[in-house]
Amino acid sequence: METTTKLILGYFLLITLITFCVYGWDKHLAKSKRAVRRIPEKNLLLLATVGGTFGAIAGMLFFRHKTLHKKFIYGIPLILLAQIGLLYLFLR
Repeated sequence: METTTKLILGYFLLITLITFCVYGWDKHLAKSKRAVRRIPEKNLLLLATVGGTFGAIAGMLFFRHKTLHKKFIYGIPLILLAQIGLLYLFLR
């Protein structure tokens, strides 16, 4: 496998793992009774946009987090579709 391909794959694996963990941490903060600042929704969506879409989907399902927010129910799949479209355009 080419070095560039390994780097790209590594990036996507890392951002997916980070996104999954951030969704879990935000869920933990949401459930705790302490007055702690939560992770802004725009940051959660940004993580998905920069390549963590699968981590966002996994985090939403595994932690049952943001599953009632339309911004996430529709936004994350739209981000995924846009990423697939861009990938298609760059690889043809």
